[in-house]
Amino acid sequence: MVHLPALPGAPGHAGDLPGIVDRARGEARLLAAAGFDGIMVENFGDAPFFADDVPKLTVAAMARVVGAVVEEVEVPVGVNVLRNDALASLAVAAATGASFVRVNVLGGLMITDQGPIVGRAAEVVRFRDARAPGVRILADVFVKHAVPPPGLTIDQAARDLAERAGADALVVSGTGTGAATAPDDLRVVRATTTLPVLVGSGATEDTIAELLARSDGVIVGSALKEGGVASAPLDPERVRRVAAAAGRTSR
Repeated sequence: MVHLPALPGAPGHAGDLPGIVDRARGEARLLAAAGFDGIMVENFGDAPFFADDVPKLTVAAMARVVGAVVEEVEVPVGVNVLRNDALASLAVAAATGASFVRVNVLGGLMITDQGPIVGRAAEVVRFRDARAPGVRILADVFVKHAVPPPGLTIDQAARDLAERAGADALVVSGTGTGAATAPDDLRVVRATTTLPVLVGSGATEDTIAELLARSDGVIVGSALKEGGVASAPLDPERVRRVAAAAGRTSR
């Protein structure tokens, strides 16, 4: 993960977009050199988040940063526009050459800290096919910082995302940023679909090898940061240790 500081328009923005671009370039170089297979860029610092329609200024800033990262590294680059602006993520990917997007709520309904968010799979997948063909959609199952509506089970949600919502891969996370993913949730989702299943949160130097053995990939962020804090800069030593624990070799 490349977690961006607050972008222009967000409450915490410090007024230095070129500095954000430079930091993102540097972190992307560090991750790619350590052997990570892909890099995802996220507007993590923009809290409080809009539910599913971010300002145009955010889209423009994301495009500038993601474009710089795509130019900087040779590994695939992904986009996640928080909280759930899948169309913005796809637009940024189309404009920059990014390879994939993460969509927190692609289908169904989740009750989040931004209120109820309803997936727009029909619109999202059609937009992808028309404007960003080839960009893969990573869809969260029971996304973090949210709860499902009563009666919906994780296997039902996973099946709907795979069979009815057009997801290319599923992401299973813990309850919040950095929270461990429940082994039972991962097992159930893997048993439900033939799509790739990724662990979306909670991986550490001590757990990443086991998680990789039980999944098709791991998204790691907090464990790579100074002090293990998601909003902090990358810690090169943590990056090296986590990559080594995952069996990756530096490029």
